[in-house]
Amino acid sequence: MMSYVNPKLRFKFESLPIDLKNEILSRDVHIETLNDLIAVLEDIVREGEESNS
Repeated sequence: MMSYVNPKLRFKFESLPIDLKNEILSRDVHIETLNDLIAVLEDIVREGEESNS
C-alpha cells in the first residue's frame, strides 16, 4: 500500500517539515480529511512520548 494525501489537503501537508512528511508517508496511511492528518500526527507524538519515557 502507498500513502495517499487528498489533494485538497496538499497545502497543509506541504507546510509540514520534511522529516515529518517523510514519517507520515512511511506509514502507508490514507489521509482524506484534516481529522485523518491530525490522527496520524497524534500517533507520531504519542509514539515519541512513549519512546522518551
